[in-house]
Formats: sequence, C-alpha cells, structure tokens
Amino acid sequence: MPRNNMASLIQRVARQARITFRSPAGPAFGENLHRLQQLLDEVRAEDLHLVPRGPSAAAAAAGGGLPWSGVVPPVSYMHICETESFSMGVFLLRSGACIPLHDHPGMNGMLKHYTPASPPCLLSPHTDNLHQIDAVDGPAAFLDILAPPYDPQHGRDCHYYRLLEGPAAGAEPTGLPREVWLMETPQAPDFWCGGEPYPGPRVCL
Repeated sequence: MPRNNMASLIQRVARQARITFRSPAGPAFGENLHRLQQLLDEVRAEDLHLVPRGPSAAAAAAGGGLPWSGVVPPVSYMHICETESFSMGVFLLRSGACIPLHDHPGMNGMLKHYTPASPPCLLSPHTDNLHQIDAVDGPAAFLDILAPPYDPQHGRDCHYYRLLEGPAAGAEPTGLPREVWLMETPQAPDFWCGGEPYPGPRVCL
C-alpha cells in the first residue's frame, strides 16, 4: 500500500495545509484551498481520538454559577502542529462557553465543527475575518487552521470587539447589509483559554 494511503486523515490535512498556505498568492491557491476544504470536511471527532465529555469533576465541584467558574477554563486548546505558514489545533468549549468577538488580522483561516452536516467555515484577511463562537447546546469542539499563525511581533495579534448600536433601523437603503459599529475592548475577564494534550494521531511535517 502506498505510504500516502497509510497516513492518518489529520496528517493529510496538515500536508495539504502546508501546500496551500506556502504560496497564498500563487496561481494554484484556489485549487489547493478547495482540496484542503474537502479534506477538512471529512474530519470527525474520532479521527482525532476525541471523546464526548460531560461536566468534569472539577467543574462539578465548583458548584453554582457557570460550570467552569474559578476552576476550569471555559475554553481549552489542543495544539497539533505549527509551521511558519500555518498553525493547527483543536478548540474545546465547555457548555455555555463563548469565544468573544475577535479578529485574525492578515490571516486566512478554516474551522471545522464535528457535526457531519457542518461544512468548514472559511475566513480570509478581508472576508468573514471577525467572528464569535458560542457553545449553545452543550460542549463543542472544532478543528482550527490559521495561516499564517498569530505573531504579535509582526502585527498578527488577536483583538476583541464589542458590538455597538449602529444607525437606526430603516436608515440604510433597502437591500443593503445593516451597518454595525464595533469598539475594540480588552479581553473579557471571564474568558480565558487553557491547554490540553492532543490525543490524536501524530502529525509530522
């Protein structure tokens, strides 16, 4: 059997991400991005050895309030791999948790929830770059690819925003998107991200 066929799905995703984001301005970028999107769409929680989880013992011991209050971070990150051109990992959100509205300056990104019916979400430096993620019906997890990775020294640092009231309803011409106003804010005190070991297949690049 050829070696490529023996590689895990997440290994193939990582290889395709490396090919795709090595030359994001190249003529083959669109085709490579489409191939990466197809591979990412195949990924399921079991491919990364993730198992459904209920409230942790620590969270249960916290008692009252938010399930993670003071004990367990609302969001955890499992690092898979990182190169100069992209990073890849898994975000885990506990029930009711939220990653506040934030941006990815100068970055492309792909997110894949583990619901088979959910296609990968795409963001670019200029389109769909700001977003907020909420765990609505219990815990949630998603595979996250950012290209290039965050790097504050090169101006790629995460910024958080708060939605302000925009113009009054009806002020915009019919058929145009509603205008909204955003204000940059510090990171919310009730949001922080912890780390967890990645349990899935090893990725080598």
